[in-house]
Amino acid sequence: VHQHFMLVPMLTVAENIFLGMELTHRGKLDRKLAVEKTEELGHTYHFNINPNEKISDLAVGTRQEVEILKALARGVDLLILDEPTAVLTPQETEELFKELKLFRKEGKTIIFISHKLKEVKSICDRITIMKKGMSVGTYELADMGEADISRLMIGHDVPLTADKEKANPGKCVLKIRDVICREEGKSVLNKVSLNLRSGEILGIAGVEGNGQQELAESLARLRQTVHGSITVNGNDITKKNIRYVREHGLSYLSDDRISEGTAPLESIEDNIVAGKMREESLTAGPFLNKKAIESFAKCQIDNYQIVCDSPRSPVGMLSGGNMQKVAVAREFSGKPSVMIVNQPTRGVDVGAMSFIHNKLIKLRDTGSAILLISADLSELMNLSDSLLVMFDGSFTAYFETLENISEEEIGYYMLGIKRQDKKDIERRLLRE
Repeated sequence: VHQHFMLVPMLTVAENIFLGMELTHRGKLDRKLAVEKTEELGHTYHFNINPNEKISDLAVGTRQEVEILKALARGVDLLILDEPTAVLTPQETEELFKELKLFRKEGKTIIFISHKLKEVKSICDRITIMKKGMSVGTYELADMGEADISRLMIGHDVPLTADKEKANPGKCVLKIRDVICREEGKSVLNKVSLNLRSGEILGIAGVEGNGQQELAESLARLRQTVHGSITVNGNDITKKNIRYVREHGLSYLSDDRISEGTAPLESIEDNIVAGKMREESLTAGPFLNKKAIESFAKCQIDNYQIVCDSPRSPVGMLSGGNMQKVAVAREFSGKPSVMIVNQPTRGVDVGAMSFIHNKLIKLRDTGSAILLISADLSELMNLSDSLLVMFDGSFTAYFETLENISEEEIGYYMLGIKRQDKKDIERRLLRE
């Protein structure tokens, strides 16, 4: 089961499950039999899924169940799951774990690949720890704590929670008012408004596909809005280009470091200075200052502890964690007044995760306003000073403090089961 879903959105559940091994009768597709077999599979493994529903209409957690059923339909004895909870709420994760424990009771073997140590401890019997492409060893989990696991992964002790002081927010630097985005005629952002102040981290939680991506891309000007306004430091950027937005203090860390966050075939040096080519410190008249660029890149490589053979090495040759550090170094080094951060630690080890978290906190403490979007609730709870929850393109909850709020409680708002009053959210959120 791949980390990123390998489903065909416009096909039904039954059609996806039997894709590649279609059931036929007299040379024709037997859709009725596919539906019956899907219902049998769902009943056997306690999945409550409608075989006739299109994948595009399913919640993320249900899509994960379809992926697992697709594997089980092939009569597998060994199930390999790659980061299966990356986009699930706590409730969906708990339900998945119940099902996995049922598979184990039936004698099936499960390989559970994850960087979430708490979940590894919860579901697994044994653990094999990987470091730099090699096995560090295999251990009984009953004898190990999370700190023991992270130490073996990184080679030294890693703090599992970020050390940060209480935020001291300043003036409002980002204002979003009644922003609407549409995709294929459907609203994916529904009149969203918020204020973001300097010196604070505002987290946004939500099951993927509920508007977080569209919000981030609208702010970074990668997506056009059809209504509303966005201002940064008093400058209206609603219809401006990316260059204007960056020059006026907004930076964006993409959730996709390969397609958007870096240019994999270009050098580390070129990636670090990308977007900074007009800065006086890196130019000599109309020309680029090669020595200044080399010096700046080496400085960032040292500051962000990027492990590489040379600044001229292609970024695509780096590990995922080091590739992410290159993108972080480029975006953070300009000391932006507004930083939009989308999935900053997805797919990186606990060492790189801790490093990036500390850099985010330092950025906040020097006065940057940070909008943090993450599918990892523990990351949001650890870093955010306040938290918004998105569902179906709107905000369903706003927590001004995270004291006495559990991940399970937030999960109910992520699923749309609970909602705070919309007017009350806006009243508290738009205070300056």
